[in-house]
Amino acid sequence: MNAAPAAVATAAVFIWLGMVLAISFLEAPLKFRAPGVDIPIGLGIGRIVFRALNRVEIALALVALAAIVVGRPTGSVAALTAAILIILAGQLIAIRPQLNRRTDRVLAGQHPPRSSMHLYYVGLEAAKVLTLAALGICLLVAG
Repeated sequence: MNAAPAAVATAAVFIWLGMVLAISFLEAPLKFRAPGVDIPIGLGIGRIVFRALNRVEIALALVALAAIVVGRPTGSVAALTAAILIILAGQLIAIRPQLNRRTDRVLAGQHPPRSSMHLYYVGLEAAKVLTLAALGICLLVAG
């Protein structure tokens, strides 16, 4: 892969990885331990934070994808890029809308039954972290 596009893609991927680790695996669980933060308040905060994270993820994904395409990727870089885009799309298209509907119900004072969608989202976040790390390492080697 060409050096300049590889450097841009590497930066985007590692920034993205850091944001996912900080938000999904640090901020999200910790906010519910703060004094005075109950489930509706935590969900309201989480909705805002994850909406912002997802927008930044899309931007970083586009930057990384553009740099990777321009840089003529290796097979492993192409495969990992496709995997990360599929994971992100699955989260945004298949899972987030269902989580948002459940959050809407909780914020309206209802008590909907527990949903397994949150577990699927967390599972995809873990897969995304591993895939981003692998992609970042491959980009470092390829650059």
